[in-house]
Amino acid sequence: MPQRDYVRASRPKAPAKKAGAARGGRGKAPAAASKPWLLIALTLLTLSVFIYGLWFLRQQPVVTPEPVAAPVKVAPKDELPPKPQAEPYQYIKELENKEITVEVPQQQRSVPAVLQCGSFRQQNQAEQMKAQIAFAGIATDVRRTEGSNGVWFRVVAGPYESRRAATADMNRLRQMGINTCQVRNVT
Repeated sequence: MPQRDYVRASRPKAPAKKAGAARGGRGKAPAAASKPWLLIALTLLTLSVFIYGLWFLRQQPVVTPEPVAAPVKVAPKDELPPKPQAEPYQYIKELENKEITVEVPQQQRSVPAVLQCGSFRQQNQAEQMKAQIAFAGIATDVRRTEGSNGVWFRVVAGPYESRRAATADMNRLRQMGINTCQVRNVT
């Protein structure tokens, strides 16, 4: 099967030259050189709309602003209107002699609390935790505790007067990235 040249096959063929043009004679001008009638028509239409707009604006009546009258100045009065002579307010006299009693319940004293931040088997780990907490400005102690399952070293801050004060320090430590602290009641 013979091979085809698809590249040349897809190209359009060149138009054949007319006999008159080839001989140097004058034939018809090519279509591309014809006058652009559509462009001329659009230009004339745009120009006529512009002229009509100018004529229309010229026909409108001219509005002249009216002069604004100067504001009238009123002479201030030197006297204030007389106050009506009425009785003084009655409730002022009544409140002067009143006595208000309020019952305040006794507040219960809050239970002291401690802040336990860790419990370790080795004392050097507890000392490292104590140093981290010291950077937050909170004083802690390492307490040795002996229980049924061996010796533990607890890192404890406090005692605090209330759980609220202990919780405030715990939140400050959480902002520094120490999330292991718990508030416990003093026993």
